[in-house]
Amino acid sequence: MNHFYIITNESKDKDYSTTRMICNYLMKRGKTCYVRPRSSGEISSNSQTRPEEIPADVDCVIVLGGDGTLLRAARNLVDLNVPFLGINLGTLGYLTEGDKNSISDILERVIAREYIMEERMMLQGTILSPQGEKLSEDVALNDLTVNRSRSLRVFRFKLYVNGEFLYLYTADGIIISTPTGSTAYNLSCGGPVVEPTAKLFLVTPIAPHSLNNRSLILSATDTIELEILGSEKDLEGEVEYVSYFDGDSVQRLEPGSRIVIKKAPQVTKILKLSSQSFLETLRIKMS
Repeated sequence: MNHFYIITNESKDKDYSTTRMICNYLMKRGKTCYVRPRSSGEISSNSQTRPEEIPADVDCVIVLGGDGTLLRAARNLVDLNVPFLGINLGTLGYLTEGDKNSISDILERVIAREYIMEERMMLQGTILSPQGEKLSEDVALNDLTVNRSRSLRVFRFKLYVNGEFLYLYTADGIIISTPTGSTAYNLSCGGPVVEPTAKLFLVTPIAPHSLNNRSLILSATDTIELEILGSEKDLEGEVEYVSYFDGDSVQRLEPGSRIVIKKAPQVTKILKLSSQSFLETLRIKMS
């Protein structure tokens, strides 16, 4: 790899000192290094990266921050098919490698091609109005979630798999997760942890009002459909339902809306250098 692009979480490298250090290190080794321009105004961790900003010769995108920064970059650049190297500037993450103290070693190993390139499954969600009109479409590396807004009431929604009705939920919401996202919101809601390179869907209700509701594990070839029914106690204009892709990209929903979820045609490529296994990271994270 000879051409690198750096995306920096500006709230975690406020003076760009780490960014400059990496860029200088790579250039001294004869590499080309581009840096995403700073956002205007206040320091932000949520800056978007536009695909057209990425030079065509870029071999690798280095993401400085945490898992959230990498998730956003993966979604922003989903169609470029470039691998990501995450360097952790926050707490222990599942997607990032090392920290400030190990940057030199990380870069040397990348230059020497001492890495494994993992391909992570993504999901694609299409949101339809009650009249069947396509409202939006997006992808997620972690998950798609649906919950309520401006109300504490539970609501009802139907789950279909490959066109066949499976279950009527009464809950606070639902999470459709990839294996990468199994250690995120899915885990917090009692869902299982899955090896991140697996190919499957996890369906986990959020605080379901039932004693026997558990997470479902479905094939990556399945088509999942959610139909929002709302609450019988809803007053017009009082309750809104919302969907999020990786905790971002908000879409307002109303009773009768549908969301169709499939395996995305794109994947996220992540460079892994650490000898620490996923299970060891999980053990440290959970201890």
